[in-house]
Amino acid sequence: MLLWFVIFYLMISVGIGLYAATRVHNAKDFAIAGRSLPLPVVTATVFATWFGAEAVFGIPATFVKEGLTGVAADPFGSSMCLVIAGILFSRYLYRLNILTLGDFYRMRYNRTVEVLTSICIVAAYLGWVAAQIKALGLIFYVVTDGAVSQETGMILGTVIVLTYTTFGGMFSVAILDFVQMFVSISGLLFIAWIISGKVSGGATAVIDHASLAGKLKLFPELDLWKWIAFLGAWITMMLGSIPQQDVFQRVTSAKSAHVALWGSILGAVIYLSFTFVPMFIAYSATLIDPALFAQLLSEDAQLVLPFLVLQHTPLVAQVLFFGAVISAIMSCSSATLLAPSVTFAENVIRGFRPKMSDHQFLWVMRATLVSFGAIVLTFALYSDATIFEMVESAYKVTLAGAFVPLLCGIFWKRATTQGALAAIFGGLLSWLMIEILIGEESLIPPQLIGLAISALGMFAGSLLPQRVGHKTPGRPLHELQHRAAMETHHVQTT
Repeated sequence: MLLWFVIFYLMISVGIGLYAATRVHNAKDFAIAGRSLPLPVVTATVFATWFGAEAVFGIPATFVKEGLTGVAADPFGSSMCLVIAGILFSRYLYRLNILTLGDFYRMRYNRTVEVLTSICIVAAYLGWVAAQIKALGLIFYVVTDGAVSQETGMILGTVIVLTYTTFGGMFSVAILDFVQMFVSISGLLFIAWIISGKVSGGATAVIDHASLAGKLKLFPELDLWKWIAFLGAWITMMLGSIPQQDVFQRVTSAKSAHVALWGSILGAVIYLSFTFVPMFIAYSATLIDPALFAQLLSEDAQLVLPFLVLQHTPLVAQVLFFGAVISAIMSCSSATLLAPSVTFAENVIRGFRPKMSDHQFLWVMRATLVSFGAIVLTFALYSDATIFEMVESAYKVTLAGAFVPLLCGIFWKRATTQGALAAIFGGLLSWLMIEILIGEESLIPPQLIGLAISALGMFAGSLLPQRVGHKTPGRPLHELQHRAAMETHHVQTT
């Protein structure tokens, strides 16, 4: 019966996504939902940016083993990312009326910077989307009691998500996010209520036990290198996730800059608050059946939550739990498949065929989406990394190569194309060299060194005599905003 419910729920989700596709008439509708979304929908879709596989499986598993210190990157760093990105995008980039972050890099610097940063952004999504696909495979494996392998489940999950995302784009993502947010929250809260009743002393006993075990300590011991590692994980997620297309798409799909700002802030607050629910449920498992879950923690901690629900809750709770999990993962995976595909189509392919009609470009984005889905599925099938590791490592490339050009492009008038190129190459090369040659033995996280070298490259490259891009100097942000406003006024007048 549980399996049939899952099938029924998936069919409804696909139906809603395909219905949303009827609102897609052009590339702008597909990429950013025609910039028409109201505050409740923007809040839901921003929340769904992060509430996916890592929030349900990865974060709880890491918390049970390492406590809050181990999950500094997510949810704490990721929530701050949503707030900072919401402020930056709503106040400074919303008025540019652009489809992707790559468009900003081109307008602010030049075509070369656009392509390089867009490739960084696309590469960052490989691990992130693979984590969602891996979680879908895990769900199919659990609900079928092993009849469907995790590998087959990954394939099925990818096909289902691609079906409605390919046709509906951001409209499908937004509408499903709105519906699935309520399913996720209500389902997991119900499970938490049931599970707390199975622990002697209830929720208070679970929290007290976690506190005595040192699991609720957020900050590490007073050790310099532990603090550097802690801040490295936090900063990687908080800043490295800002130059990301899925966050940009969700914020700029709002119908106004005001809605974009408050939608991102509310989404971040709800995400940070609600992520503690799966952590609470997973930790309760260690008190309900210590022997079983101690074994699972040593073998595969990601199975703690689904096994707890299957063995210690009634059927109705199982239905609600897997409905909530599928909702969260599908919301996250559809958007994270869409974002890099739109970026690659707009900022790489379109540069080689600038005279494409809007209809042709719409189908190019769809073809890119399917291709990227196939690449991600292949990576997920052959990677041994955990869901949390995939997500945590996804944003090192954008932190080292794309963050500084974005930030300086917004706030520093003297930032130039030469400075941006120095920041990109300096940050990426230094990060990769340390990652490959030293790896985990590095006392300072390699991505932080890459970030520092990227900042140094930006300032040195912009202040030194210009040898690259001097014929087409970067335009300050206020000039770009003025030009966008004039073009919008011209279109509206016409």
